[in-house]
Amino acid sequence: MKRIGVMTSGGDAPGMNAAVRAVVRRGESLGVEVYAITNGYKGLVEGEIHRLTSNDVGGILNRGGTMLFSARYPEFKEKEGQLKGVEQLKKHGIEGVVVIGGDGSFRGAQSLSNHGFPTIGVPGTIDNDIAGTDYTLGFDTTVNTVVEALDRVRDTAGSHGRVLVVEVMGRDAGDIAIWSGLSSGAEAIVIPEKPFDINQIIKDLKDGFAEGKNQGLIVLAEGVMPAAELVRQIQEVDHTFNIREVVLGHIQRGGQPTARDRVLGSSFGARAVELLTEGKTGLCVEVVDEEIVTNKFDDIFNNLKHEPKLHLHELNKFLI
Repeated sequence: MKRIGVMTSGGDAPGMNAAVRAVVRRGESLGVEVYAITNGYKGLVEGEIHRLTSNDVGGILNRGGTMLFSARYPEFKEKEGQLKGVEQLKKHGIEGVVVIGGDGSFRGAQSLSNHGFPTIGVPGTIDNDIAGTDYTLGFDTTVNTVVEALDRVRDTAGSHGRVLVVEVMGRDAGDIAIWSGLSSGAEAIVIPEKPFDINQIIKDLKDGFAEGKNQGLIVLAEGVMPAAELVRQIQEVDHTFNIREVVLGHIQRGGQPTARDRVLGSSFGARAVELLTEGKTGLCVEVVDEEIVTNKFDDIFNNLKHEPKLHLHELNKFLI
C-alpha cells in the first residue's frame, strides 16, 4: 500500500489533530503517501482530497478541533453516496483510509470496508461512548475542561447560597458527568445508565445545607433531560431552593488537548497506518488497560457494549 487517506468525521474532539499528525508521519516512515480528505464524508464524495506531508502537520499536536474539518452528510448512509466515495478514492489512487470519529463515522467506514475498500477507524469523540475501548480521543481533555468550569460555578453558587444544575455533554453516555462530577465533589450525578431518585437528591442537598454547606452542585448528563427540566422537577417537589441551571455547551469540545489525548491520538494514528500496510480492514484501534488493541466494526456495533465506570458513580454517593 503506497497511498492512503485520512479524514475526521462527526463532532470534533481534542486529540484528533494528534492522530492526523501521527498518520502522516508514521505513513511517511513506512514509505506511504498520505492524503487529506477534508470535511468528512461530504468532502470525500465531492473530491476534497489533497496531499499531506510532515511539514503540513507541524504545529498541530497542541491544537484542539480538527485541521481536516468535519461536516454532516447523511447521504453517505445510502449505497449511492458510498459508491461515489469509493469512486473518488480510486480516482485519487488512494488504497486505504483512516477514519477518525465516533459511532456514525465508523458506520460509514464499515460501509467502505464492505465495498472492498480497506478502512481502519480511530475512536475520536468526547462522549467516550465507543464499545470496546476504555477511552476515546477527546474525553480526557473534555473532562478537565468541565471540571475547571464546575470549580468556577461553585464559586458563584457559594456566594449566593445557590444550587446549580450543570448540564454536560455525552450524548447517551454518562461518562463525562461521572468523571467531572466525582472530581468536583458534586452532591448528585444524574446519568442515563442509572435511575435517579429526585427525593433522595433533595434530601442530600438539604442535609448538606443543614451541615453548613452554602451551595449545592448537580451534574446532569444531557442524555437524561435538559437542565431546565430537572430544575423544574426539583422545584415541583421543593420550592425552597435558590436553584439555577447552567448549560456548558460547546465550550466542552474545544481547547488544547491534554497530554493523555496527545499520546492516545499519536498511538492510535500510528497503529492505524500500520494495520492498513499489513492488509487489515474493518477494524477500530482501541485502548484497553493501557494497551493498544483492535476490534472489528461488526463487534463494536453488535457484540460489545460500552459500560461507563459505574463504580465511580456509586463512590460519589459516599463522598458527598
